[in-house]
Amino acid sequence: MSTHAQQQAARDWERWHEERTATVAAPYGPLSLTGTHWLADYPEGRIPAVPGRWREEGGALVLDAVPEDGLTVDGKPFAGEVRLGADRGPIDGSRVAHEGRRLVVLSPEGLWAVRVFDPGSPARRAFRAIDATPYDPRWVLPGTFRPYPDARTVRVENADGVERGLGLAGEIAFEVDGAGHTLQVAVEPDGSLWAVFADATSGNGSYRFRFLRPAAPDAEGAVTVDFNRSLLPPCAFADHFICPFPPPGNTLPVAVEAGERNRVDG
Repeated sequence: MSTHAQQQAARDWERWHEERTATVAAPYGPLSLTGTHWLADYPEGRIPAVPGRWREEGGALVLDAVPEDGLTVDGKPFAGEVRLGADRGPIDGSRVAHEGRRLVVLSPEGLWAVRVFDPGSPARRAFRAIDATPYDPRWVLPGTFRPYPDARTVRVENADGVERGLGLAGEIAFEVDGAGHTLQVAVEPDGSLWAVFADATSGNGSYRFRFLRPAAPDAEGAVTVDFNRSLLPPCAFADHFICPFPPPGNTLPVAVEAGERNRVDG
């Protein structure tokens, strides 16, 4: 890579880092998550600090509310009963809200939960920055995506201590200082890749694991593995996320001294 190209890549990384910080610190970014409430833990349907009564019925989550609950659904004051599916879009587009908080419905593996996103959360107020290593062209590596003949699911522990399935569609192969390595990856709907990985810095200079999201490989499987854009997982910003830990084989023996490392509070 020429000097000019490296300088441009460094500027692009700076913009990426600034945008990433702004996204994390946004009113309904990951720092605003104050709770993930599993409906199974509340058989009576009353979730602490969440108005209304919630129950599962016929493959949906049903919310009953009275005017005094102060809830809105689809932006309008709500009283009565409404059937809800899992929210798929941006947090601030979730159907249910309460006094500035967004109540987000999710259903991983068929288990219903309500998440509360509060712009006034203590974590958001304390946040100052994302500690990240400055751009280093050494960590931009050519790689090859090798799809599996059939997608597979492995069981991995999640940040909340529960084991869940993690879908994997292939692996990317690359070299660091002449030594070959692989990471198992999922393929996103847009064709991009997603890896959960750890390395020799994990828990000792960086968060205990990180995410990597390479762009879609080309027709021959070529893909760029840019560790400068290693991401902190959502659970690095709020304890109530259920991020998966790295699957077996995704702990690299090398120190990846690149990308996001830790959250900084002040």
